[in-house]
Amino acid sequence: MKVLLAIFIGGGLGSISRFGVSILGSKLFDAKFPVGTLLANLLSCIVLGLLVGVFQDKVNSEELRAMLILGFCGGFSTFSTFSLETLNLMKGGQYWMAALNVIISVLACLFILYLFVQKSKVI
Repeated sequence: MKVLLAIFIGGGLGSISRFGVSILGSKLFDAKFPVGTLLANLLSCIVLGLLVGVFQDKVNSEELRAMLILGFCGGFSTFSTFSLETLNLMKGGQYWMAALNVIISVLACLFILYLFVQKSKVI
């Protein structure tokens, strides 16, 4: 039960954080490209990479791991929003923007996750 509560709390905090990053990204960059969602996904990969590396050997709390990795990162990352925004770009005839969104999001998130998992093993 403690683990479920931890995931619930982390998910709420992650969702609120995602909302803030999305709003900020939309205000700072051109709204034609879903920068806010991309930023949230990239930041989530950084956080997830660091947490996976740290929790792998150094932290044994199942509740803390669940709250941060499953809850926060799950609430902070935005695959469903990414998919909807890509579909909307396609519906609007912006096929190149949709393709660019998919390529940048997938490759950058994989690279960042790999990089920060490796970096966190040093900490």
